[in-house]
Amino acid sequence: MTAPRYDVIAIGNAVVDVIASCEDELIDELGLNRGGMTLVDADGAKSLYAAMGQAREVSGGSAANTLAGASMLGLQCAFVGQVCDDQLGEVFTHDMRATGIDFDTPPLPEGSAPTGRCLIFVTPDGERTMNTFLGAGQSLPREALDEELIASGAILYLEGYLWDPEEPRKAMRRAIEVAREAGRKVAFTASESFVIDRHGDDFRAMIEDGVIDILFVNEHELATLTGEDDFDAGLAALEGKVPVLVATRSAKGAVAIADGQRAEVAAEPIDKVVDTTGAGDQFAAGFLSGHAKGEPLEKCLKRGAVAAAEVISHYGPRPEVDLKALMGEKLG
Repeated sequence: MTAPRYDVIAIGNAVVDVIASCEDELIDELGLNRGGMTLVDADGAKSLYAAMGQAREVSGGSAANTLAGASMLGLQCAFVGQVCDDQLGEVFTHDMRATGIDFDTPPLPEGSAPTGRCLIFVTPDGERTMNTFLGAGQSLPREALDEELIASGAILYLEGYLWDPEEPRKAMRRAIEVAREAGRKVAFTASESFVIDRHGDDFRAMIEDGVIDILFVNEHELATLTGEDDFDAGLAALEGKVPVLVATRSAKGAVAIADGQRAEVAAEPIDKVVDTTGAGDQFAAGFLSGHAKGEPLEKCLKRGAVAAAEVISHYGPRPEVDLKALMGEKLG
């Protein structure tokens, strides 16, 4: 097996987040799924955008956010995702490359499905309600995969959100085959309980077949995936089937199990939760930054907790400080 060129290669939605503060009443007025993520069509996206207050646009997408944090923490990263040759596509491409991430998936021609966007309403308690129009991201074809690129990454990181549309799902299935043939690890984030509701049979089959090496879930996704409402029972249902299992519990911290070893950390304290957008994504970034370097399980979790705490202390899904320096300050 040749030495990997990249620490992490991710396949995910290429999305630009449009974030605005709002009062709780607006969530009810618009009939939104408070605290969750809902897919909307182009007309729905236009309607919600019109209802938003003053907003800011930042590149997002779950796996892309994770790579942004991982790159800031010193990992060599590359991203595979579909944008259109339009204004938001240019914004997304610039932001990825400016963060040090290689991103060379050819854009769709202008006039095709537009670049995806996620309209995020943030209530005073910091909770985010996301409404996503995937746009061009749903069109990522298997042919867009550079198989040499996929084989050159130590860890292939896949986003559950992108499992929904057929074309990207085919691309990710092929990427898993390529990565495993090259002797690489496959990491998977379940993304959201509604994704598991639709594709849980696929995910459970992959777990049973042993093709997932690192699985990221939150406690709600764990319950949906296993059918176990009790957190520890859910962990027990997956223990041994996934080499590394990572489960986050928001303010209650996180747990990881690997090779029969269990580690647990508390959530990192912060003064105020401003916006929980990207918390799970940055937790994964922090964890992977330690795992890629062979650090102990507890330290990997601690890295995840520090990264997640940083991102929920401000608006937007990506770190706004020197994350590597912050890790040094917190972890020594």
